[in-house]
Amino acid sequence: MAKKDPDMEKMSAPADFDGPTMNRRCTDVLFALILLVCWGIMTGIGIYAFRGGDYRAVLYPMDYSGNVCGTDFGAMDMTEYPKIVYVNSKGGGVCVKECPTITEEQGLVDVHTLITYGGVYQEDGSFLPADYVQMPDYSSAQGVKTCDSSKCNTAVEGSYYTQGIFQGLSYAWYAMDTFQVLGTRCIANPAARDALKEKIFIGNATFVDMEGLNEARSVWNNLYGDLWASKEYILLFGCLGAMVVGFLYSQLLRIQVLLGVMIWGSIAASIGILFACGGYAYYIAGEWAAAEEQVHSDWNIRAAKICSYVLFGLGALAVVITIFLRKQIQLSMACVKAAARSMSAMPTMVLFPFMQVIGVAAFMIVLLVYGVHLASLGDITTEPTGVTGVAVRKYEFDELTKQMGWYLLFCAFWTVSFVIAMGEIVIAMCVSRWYFSRDKSKVGMCTVFSAIGETFRYHIGTAAFGSFIIAVTKMVRAFVTYLQKKAKDMNNKVGEALLCCCQCCLWLFEKVVKFLNKNAYIQTAIFGTAFCRSAREAFTLIMRNAGRVASITYVSTLILFVGKIFISALTTGAAYVYIDRELGEEIYSTAGPCFVIFVSSFFIGEMFLSIFDMSTSTILQCFVADEEMFDGDECYAEGDLRKWIDDFEEEERRIIAGQR
Repeated sequence: MAKKDPDMEKMSAPADFDGPTMNRRCTDVLFALILLVCWGIMTGIGIYAFRGGDYRAVLYPMDYSGNVCGTDFGAMDMTEYPKIVYVNSKGGGVCVKECPTITEEQGLVDVHTLITYGGVYQEDGSFLPADYVQMPDYSSAQGVKTCDSSKCNTAVEGSYYTQGIFQGLSYAWYAMDTFQVLGTRCIANPAARDALKEKIFIGNATFVDMEGLNEARSVWNNLYGDLWASKEYILLFGCLGAMVVGFLYSQLLRIQVLLGVMIWGSIAASIGILFACGGYAYYIAGEWAAAEEQVHSDWNIRAAKICSYVLFGLGALAVVITIFLRKQIQLSMACVKAAARSMSAMPTMVLFPFMQVIGVAAFMIVLLVYGVHLASLGDITTEPTGVTGVAVRKYEFDELTKQMGWYLLFCAFWTVSFVIAMGEIVIAMCVSRWYFSRDKSKVGMCTVFSAIGETFRYHIGTAAFGSFIIAVTKMVRAFVTYLQKKAKDMNNKVGEALLCCCQCCLWLFEKVVKFLNKNAYIQTAIFGTAFCRSAREAFTLIMRNAGRVASITYVSTLILFVGKIFISALTTGAAYVYIDRELGEEIYSTAGPCFVIFVSSFFIGEMFLSIFDMSTSTILQCFVADEEMFDGDECYAEGDLRKWIDDFEEEERRIIAGQR
């Protein structure tokens, strides 16, 4: 007789089992300590960067010579010159005291006055005073270039192609009306650019490609104004409205008819699309073959027919799988309804993702401060560009600084994954307590706060362990992305292809690890076990119930997708009607606020439905454990889950008995 695989044996209930264990112990303490050490080292790097760096070197504009405008960070003191005027399209510019302006009466442009790396240059015909823009003395600056009549002849015809201007790629540019962007950048007025093109007789095809940038900035200015004018409505609909619609959506899922139409309708539509595409491909192949004048090769005709056969085969396979998994799909629907009931019993669960967002945001602000100061530790180097040899400044970092940057990235990956893991354990603990409660009226807000407290007290280490694996995987992917960029710079096509394959494999591996981690956290929430044991139990449970897990993964994915679109579309539609009615005459366009509301509601819907996804997975594991550990009236299953057992369990037992 073959020996039974212990991993495939069903679970047995502990003698005193009455729902998720109450006698917990701290799990995976080592990884909790390692995470604390990781944060300590990160803080040390931040202090080192804070003491040696200057955030202004990164956030403030830098002129062509490496001086930071508005500071004394550089060879020249630019404290009195906080703004920058760009002289070429490569980012080279000069610091100025105020953004230069030229009125409409003056024509917005003076083509005989140039702003250059060496100062203001003027020729006959200029109407602006020499001090119309106040600049520092660049005569001794590194990389300075000056104009004369041979290099920067401002005669209208041909001035655009002189050595000093050279189509916006050199060290001089025309005096134009500008406006201030981001507090310190002086950008040319789009109307001034149009006036310049008319005066120097240059068309759009040959004019320097900075027009699009200015149009984009104009759009952004209008968008910013619209967002500011409608900020109350954005908060009302994009945040509160999305939460309300998300909660209502979870209640709609409790309606059996609606849920059934959604799931079975989508399955039928998917199968229909496969057969329809197959039929279309077969029809196209026939049309190509019957054409009097053969335009398509025999190979293309055969390829179309093969494609149609593949699509027909996939459609038939989908039909077979649907028939084979029909019971599992019905179980998935029952789990979805139970998840909706659990969220209705504990509505405070929906607030936990917002607590996570606040925590992640606080951490990222600190990390951003560290990162900006660390980035300022780089050495400024000069890189000549193009045929003009104009200098462009960039940062170079030593190996130690690069390694510290990689470490900060790892801390970001680990911390964000850790916060997500803590939330998943809390949700799993709440839902499992609801499922294994005989009297569900006793489950409510206190259950959520109790789960939060126990997770922080006992299972920080488990969340740190699981998130550590995710963080390492993400770091490997980030390093491969870095290598991909290097391979692209070297034009190494073979290396790019190999690294692309590695990236795909790592992406798949990360998805598998996240899936196993989620199920391991559910085991920890129910039984209080450490990560490794929980992962092993979760893996064997998935293997024993592969069909159920596959079907509920499909069903939950469908519901999440439909839910996010439903929440976003309904919220954005309501916002559009209201904003158009209240602010239609006061704003440039409703498109900007509505787009922000759509993105915000989609993000909030995703956060809200991530609770639903975790709740559904928890319900499935609780149901499987309930089914394996208890029989008959001892089961905790209720409602549709109980009906599923009554309808199908006896049939499965008869089939198994017949096979024996």
